[in-house]
Amino acid sequence: MWITRFKSKIHGATVTQADLNYMGSITIDEDLMDDANIIEGERVQIVNNNNGERLETYVIKGDRGSGVICLNGAAARKVAVGDIVIIISYAMMPIEEAKKMKPTILFPNSENKIVNK
Repeated sequence: MWITRFKSKIHGATVTQADLNYMGSITIDEDLMDDANIIEGERVQIVNNNNGERLETYVIKGDRGSGVICLNGAAARKVAVGDIVIIISYAMMPIEEAKKMKPTILFPNSENKIVNK
């Protein structure tokens, strides 16, 4: 049996931009992507701590070291700059592998830099 399991999370990132006129997705600083084990094009869930909104989209690379967290397209209507979000990725795997798997969890500071390395 295969299950979908929580793989990685960027917990408490600050939204730096919201671009309604871009064609969908979330732009994430490439350093955060690497540290969180999230790749470009990967499906992610976004949870907005400020208003309770939840949505799913895919990831595009932001400039490395920029701290960018930008919700694009229709998702821009679900956030405001300065909102705190949780970005969660999932993976499908056999149940026995899932029992042993350790997810990656990051806690960025207010500039979206990792403080728990």
